[in-house]
Amino acid sequence: MDTDDRKQRYRKVAYYPGCALEGTGHAYNRSTKAVGKALGLELDEVPNWNCCGAMEVKNVDPKVQTYLSSRVMSIAANEMHADVVMAPCNGCYHNLKKAEYDLAHDAASRETVGAIAAKAGHAPYEAGQVETIHALDWIMHGVGEDELRKRVSNSLRGLKIANYYGCMYTRPRHIFPEKDQGPGSDSTSKPHFMDDLLEAAGAVNVDFPLKTACCGGAHTLSDSDLSTKLVLNILRAAEAAGADVIATECPTCHSGLEMHQVRAEKVLGEKTTVKMLYFTQLLGIALGLSPRQVGVHENVSDGREALEARGIA
Repeated sequence: MDTDDRKQRYRKVAYYPGCALEGTGHAYNRSTKAVGKALGLELDEVPNWNCCGAMEVKNVDPKVQTYLSSRVMSIAANEMHADVVMAPCNGCYHNLKKAEYDLAHDAASRETVGAIAAKAGHAPYEAGQVETIHALDWIMHGVGEDELRKRVSNSLRGLKIANYYGCMYTRPRHIFPEKDQGPGSDSTSKPHFMDDLLEAAGAVNVDFPLKTACCGGAHTLSDSDLSTKLVLNILRAAEAAGADVIATECPTCHSGLEMHQVRAEKVLGEKTTVKMLYFTQLLGIALGLSPRQVGVHENVSDGREALEARGIA
């Protein structure tokens, strides 16, 4: 797709916040909307959206999970007449992309989705009706690094950032056919869109080897100690790399890093001081928005100290 055509296509998208962004990830929701408005990108929230099926439904019946994700895309395509659905949450993004893949390649999934959609009284989603993208794609392709750089009024000058993408942004590779396509696309082995955008905003990206490591989010309830140890590995690696802040782009990962940082100190006696901020919060501050406007005060990990130390906030 031509760069200008894609930029125009992403100017207005169907917005699927998902459950987490109306709960623990509220600051991500707030900052995503604020950054979109500042950059002239329009979000049209999907009406009457439902949970994507998350991990819970997928573990019980993956085809029902495919239906739940497909219903969101069906509303976007058949009711909103949208071409693009943007999901900021890695879990939602992953599940919509997986539903897209399953409906294109698995007859049993199409049969299940068709049957449930008929009972629910709406048109079943058909593979290819919409394009599902992440918030990183939305800003990277809807605005781009060069235009973003021009709009920065409060550079993140010298702020050292470890960019943490989590595991569901790139895995499994086959459901993300748009990645690994050379220049202009993100990479599944070494994702860089968040690095590129924050560098354009003035930040210094540290060499962070665990940017796609699992944070243990799926194990938080069943094995909290395992999740805490996985998070601690990420926090230690970020600090060893010299990061002031870990930038996140997933509400589950963000909450896990924050909560298990607290738990690691209380339960394991392991204290780390690196702060967590959503990449949209960082971009918003670079665009001249206040920390409160992008919800920094709503984070458990208070990043204002790290920002103030660099003279950014």
